[in-house]
Amino acid sequence: MALDDPRRLIPRTDQLMGLPPVRRARDRLSEGVVRALVRETQDRARRGELAPEDVEPAVLAALETRSASTLTPVLNATGVVVHTNLGRAPLSAAAVEALRTAAGYVDVELDLETGARSRRGAGARAALLAACPPAQDALVVNNGAAALVLATTALAAGREVVISRGELVEIGAGFRLPDLIESTGARLREVGTTNRTHLRDYAEAIGPETGCILKVHPSNFRLEGFTAAVEVRELRSLAGAHGVPLVADLGSGLLTPDPRLPDEPDAAAALENGADVVIASGDKLLGGPQAGLLLGGSDVVARMAAHPLARAVRADKLALAALEATITGGPAPVVSALHAAPDRLRERAERLAAAVGAPVVAHDGRVGGGGAPGVPLPGWAVRLPESVAPLLRTGRPAVLPRVHDHACLLDLRCVPESDDDRLRAAVQAALAALDGADDVIGRAR
Repeated sequence: MALDDPRRLIPRTDQLMGLPPVRRARDRLSEGVVRALVRETQDRARRGELAPEDVEPAVLAALETRSASTLTPVLNATGVVVHTNLGRAPLSAAAVEALRTAAGYVDVELDLETGARSRRGAGARAALLAACPPAQDALVVNNGAAALVLATTALAAGREVVISRGELVEIGAGFRLPDLIESTGARLREVGTTNRTHLRDYAEAIGPETGCILKVHPSNFRLEGFTAAVEVRELRSLAGAHGVPLVADLGSGLLTPDPRLPDEPDAAAALENGADVVIASGDKLLGGPQAGLLLGGSDVVARMAAHPLARAVRADKLALAALEATITGGPAPVVSALHAAPDRLRERAERLAAAVGAPVVAHDGRVGGGGAPGVPLPGWAVRLPESVAPLLRTGRPAVLPRVHDHACLLDLRCVPESDDDRLRAAVQAALAALDGADDVIGRAR
């Protein structure tokens, strides 16, 4: 390297690592992350992308925006309440506070009065039982699929699971219920047809090899037309007569009925109608953290809790804390979004539209997360050019709109009202960037 090569002026690694702001950054970032960021900035200077004198400011600027997690907070302007790609349910303020508390040492499996080991997650269990009185006992695992696997393993491994063909659904990311169930060592005994299943179909299938009857709510699709299905209350007498456990996988996470979603099943009603075990997800309509909930009779829940697989799929202290706080704390954001008043949504949309010079259009939100398929949530959206969408997604804050019919739609249903100003600023910045790009293209032409 020639003596007059400007790259000789690039600050050394030890100089940059010794800067006070860089030393302070190591309180929240690992040594390896900080050092890699420093070297990456030096390499940019060596490639001529930065002047040597700009290396130090670039390092400090990069450290200021670097967090220990690569997850980016997003304003959900799609109108989809339980958005799987955005982590499903946003947690309530109470649940977030509970996470902070649980981040340290907590009595997750300890009786402080006696000093003896206690039942894991007793607080979350008590909260679930109080919120769903028909349940005699409850067990929390790490997600809904794990709950189904545990139930079928504990109740039917090496035996048959009787299920309607119309309920053999595929859930997210290509996972299929038949594959999950058969992975437990249980055998599927399919009854009925895709569109019609009758009680006699179940009756003819039950025999000495039956481990359980499984009733699955097909929450991510809706079948219409010439159809027939057997409800839990109809299956109860059949299951009881043969001494076979009746498992109802509801998926959605509702513990009690929601008048906004009258056709969505809830755990309390399923248990009252005769299910021995109800399976639900904590991060859907319940509005809590990712968790699989198993509610039912004390004997059958104890049977599942005692199975070795229960240890492998158990929920951690953070999920247990957030779940309990979701149930016992104030309204979860999911509940607030589902019950948002259309008039208030329109007021907020019109205020945003006036600030950015765009029209407001009627727009139906959705429950999402495989809940209440086809059920509209009437509301409003601000309509922008489709070309704004990528700028919003990559802006700060990141905003996820709905792109539909060659337009970028901003539905404020799932945006906290306290974030309306941030959303407005993000939209104005994206529109300004779009105008700037158009000016550059125009001058180039």
